[in-house]
Amino acid sequence: MKDLNGFKGHVGLSLIMLYQVYQAQADFIDPIRNWVGFTSSILKEGAPKPPYGIFWRHVNAALELFSGLAITHQRPNYGIQDIVCDNAVTSVTEEVVFSTSFGNLLHFKKDTGRRQPKVLVVAPMSGHFSTLLRHTVEILLRDHDVYIIDWKNSRDIPISAGRFGFDDYIEHVIMCLEQLGPQSHVIGVCQPAVAVLAATALMAEDNNQATPCSMILMAGPIDTRCNPTKVNIFAKAKDISWFERKMIGVVPWRYGGAGRRVYPGFMQLTAFMAMNLDKHIGAHMRHFRNLAAGDLQASGAHRQFYDEYLAVMDLPAEFYLETVDRIFMRHELAKGELTYRGRAVRPSAIRNTCLLTIEGERDDICGLGQTSAALDLCSNLSSVLKRHHTQSGVGHYGVFSGSRWESEIYPVIREVVQYSMQASL
Repeated sequence: MKDLNGFKGHVGLSLIMLYQVYQAQADFIDPIRNWVGFTSSILKEGAPKPPYGIFWRHVNAALELFSGLAITHQRPNYGIQDIVCDNAVTSVTEEVVFSTSFGNLLHFKKDTGRRQPKVLVVAPMSGHFSTLLRHTVEILLRDHDVYIIDWKNSRDIPISAGRFGFDDYIEHVIMCLEQLGPQSHVIGVCQPAVAVLAATALMAEDNNQATPCSMILMAGPIDTRCNPTKVNIFAKAKDISWFERKMIGVVPWRYGGAGRRVYPGFMQLTAFMAMNLDKHIGAHMRHFRNLAAGDLQASGAHRQFYDEYLAVMDLPAEFYLETVDRIFMRHELAKGELTYRGRAVRPSAIRNTCLLTIEGERDDICGLGQTSAALDLCSNLSSVLKRHHTQSGVGHYGVFSGSRWESEIYPVIREVVQYSMQASL
């Protein structure tokens, strides 16, 4: 694809001003939201007793609901300070072991002398920070030595750092696996499933010593022609020039990435929320009632989810457009046409890596069959090294977070990792 960094003569005013208009609106509303939040905290301290207390709680609930509906652009903390490992509480510290302009390889180092399988979690670069996989990491830490690619917000990356396209994403996966070294494992959650499969295929063909022992692909768009969702249908309904005109903005001047062309995180968030608008409205109505009723546990769970969900990061324009074009429009991997820096990507080169594909029964972002398509692409992989798991009763996020992830999906991953370790000996 053409180079997407910098400005183009044909770009209209609406494209250039898109991000600036959003930011101006946010700058106007934020002081009001802060004042409302401050007022809410004051009301909590001086709430009158019944019968006026019921009315007071409803007023305060409305104020708190408004003040909490704020999009942020700062990465939340993982907040994993300890974990139960070997029936004992073990402290966890975060350690950056490798870094580029676009991401950090973050190690969740446990204070234990036990050697556990190294697992690289590849988080999606799709509008949310990698911290969205906090629960994924937390559960994996029970039995594994966990690393994650912690992507940086393009809003803060200067233009001098260069472009970041789809091939650069694959390269980052390869570099991070090489940092982990031999006998490691990789998990691609959602969007990066394609890049993880490509990286593993390239490494296998090169006889790279860091080729992972197991590869787990979770709810990823390997072949979006299978049971296409609204997301897939939307991607096919437009040409790539439409996405470039309508979906790309420019980082405002006061941020580190000033002038960089990006797919703004707030646009991705808007698209996701629009897909399930009734569900989000219902969640906030329940939150209002819980606040008014003083149900701290329920309201706290709501805040925790939406504090994370409303924290957005911007994507490099070239990565977003190339992903839409190559994966969702032209289906390059599924058709055997994917290349990496001009070199053909051959999943058939994978012969010794255990492959597990996982899908959610109710996934409305990545339809059933889209991830399991990887099993056929890896045609030279023995059947004993292939496995698929469809999780009943969960949507997209339930594949990697929540009770079903913890109790039903994680045990399958743990089993595959253990089996691959034995098979590689």
